[in-house]
Parts: sequence; C-alpha cells; structure tokens
Amino acid sequence: MRKLASIQRVWKIEPIDGADRIELAHVLGWQCVVNKGQIQPMDLAVYFEIDSFLPMRSEFSFLESSYKNSPILGEGYRLRTMKFRGQLSQGLLLPISMFPELSGIDSTSDDAIGRDVSEILGVRKWEIEERATTGGTIIGELPPDVPHTDEVRVQAMPEILDLFGDYPYYISTKMDGSSHSCSIDGDGFHVTGHNYEYSDDGKSSFYEFIKNLDLETKMREYLSTFHVNTLTVQGEFCAPGIQKNRLKLTTPKWYVFTVRIDGKRTSLDEMESVVTFLGLDSVPIEEKGTNLKSKYSSVESILERADGEYPNGGKKEGIVIRTIEPIYCPELGGPLSFKAVNNKYLLKNGE
Repeated sequence: MRKLASIQRVWKIEPIDGADRIELAHVLGWQCVVNKGQIQPMDLAVYFEIDSFLPMRSEFSFLESSYKNSPILGEGYRLRTMKFRGQLSQGLLLPISMFPELSGIDSTSDDAIGRDVSEILGVRKWEIEERATTGGTIIGELPPDVPHTDEVRVQAMPEILDLFGDYPYYISTKMDGSSHSCSIDGDGFHVTGHNYEYSDDGKSSFYEFIKNLDLETKMREYLSTFHVNTLTVQGEFCAPGIQKNRLKLTTPKWYVFTVRIDGKRTSLDEMESVVTFLGLDSVPIEEKGTNLKSKYSSVESILERADGEYPNGGKKEGIVIRTIEPIYCPELGGPLSFKAVNNKYLLKNGE
C-alpha cells in the first residue's frame, strides 16, 4: 500500500548555493527543498510524496500555485516535481508539530518511522480525469483478478535494492499511456481501465481496439489449449489523444507488462509466451541481469538508468524493474518490483 503521507527520518540537510531562505532535505531516497531552519538533520517529519493531493487547509495554503479543482477529487493542492535554485524538489516535508492530529506521535521515537498518516491528514492520490472517465461507460469496480497497477517508486523504498539479492531481474521501459486490462474468469470477459470495468457500448476506444484484435476469442482459445481457468492481461494503452501521446504514435498500441494465470503473476518467459500466442506486444525489455545491486548500488544510479528517450524522441517516462520469476515481497504485499521515473520527464511534463 502506497504511503502518500508518512512519518520519516530526515537523514541529511544541505545548503543550496546562493539561497538564503531555503535548503535541501533528504528523506528516504527523495530530496525536498525546505525553509531554512524549519527542520533539522535526524528530525522526524511528515513527508508527502509527489502525486499526493492535499486538502484545502491552512497548513498547505502556501501551495497556492499547486491549487487544482478536480471533477473527481474536488479542491486541493497537487504535489509534483519542481525545481528551486537548480535543485529538484520531489514532494513536501513539514514538521510534525504543524498538525494537531499528530500530537500523539512521539517525534523522538523510531517507532513512529514509516507510520502512514495519509488518512488522518486527508491526503489522497492525484487522479487525472482521463483515467477515470474516458475509458467508456463504467459498469463496476475492477474484477478480483485485475490488481491496480501502481508499483512503488524506488525513492520511497530505497531498501528494495537489497531485497532483490541474487534474484535474476529484468528492466522494462515504462510506456507513457493509460493502464488497461483484459481478463476472463468464471463471470466472463472483462475490459478495464486503471480503476473501473467498462461496458462494450462503443464508447471505449480501448474496448474497440481489442475487439478489432478479436482478443476475447484468442484468450478463450488459450484457456482451452492450456487448461487454465482464468487469464488476465495488463498493459499500457498508448495512442494519439492519450497522455499527450508522448510516444508520438500514429496508431494505437497496447504494451503488455503483466500476465496472470489462475490468479498468479507469470514469469517473464511465460508472459512473453502468452503475448506471442495472443498476437500482442510486450513492453520493451531493456536489460536482464543476475544481481541488481552489484550493478546499480544506489537510488541515484537507478534514476540515472531511468533516463533516456523513446524511439521517436520523446522523454522516456522511466523504467520498471522486476524479478524474472515472481518473488513475493512481504514489505510490498505482492511481487517484488519497483519503478523509477525519469526526473527529466517529470520536469518537462510537470509531473
């Protein structure tokens, strides 16, 4: 579960050249610009991740330039990557003492580190209207075998590099589009977006796309051929009109990044086999290896690896790193994996 607002240790404060009123604070694998003297090294503070949507309250009134009035979330402040005096600032870091609701937290105790305070402070994840409304006519929530596709960012969990150990891993390109899935289970064939299932009524461009591929027939053929009960295919739908079409495509493409068979995520090899059987495209696989941390020893090296461009020249959104064979991670409550978003992409696109 992603912690949009949490109690974290500030492990370093650095000056910013030429800046008298601000300085740079480091928390987890992130860095944030803060008011000088407001937070000290090794303090506990409230860290709000980028993509958080903060409520309208006096503690956040200085974020006037980040004000949004969303048809989904209402009024509030959206946190995104910014730059001050040449330094990236990713998220927001504020003293615990600013929030009366947190008065019961012992700011000197390590026991408070990592505590999720998102609900207490009314913090929600920023959702753009497109993801919730343009997939077609909504007929329900996601089916049971279609999990939300939102992997942890490496900065939010730097220790994840250690968790990979000697497990063989692969790096795939994070395609810049909209998450869509197709699944077959005992209740039939399902087509979904990021949050909802959609009706086959001609109003979903993705539904029309997979109908043209005759994907339901091919998926049912797979079930019959390999004697399995459920099949879920998840991918990024990229096309003109979606997310500003930063891949610069002229026709729609669906890049598969996850396949689930009978409720379990498949290995990379099995995913690619299913993708071939169905006549689909997988996300580009950039690299395979056997010891992640021996090659990428820090968050900074992972972020450097995430930099790059799509073949047509647009800034690449980033990368996703997974184990080749799915490994359950208790800290994540699911398979071991994470994403690293290209900072240049974030700055260029105001994310």
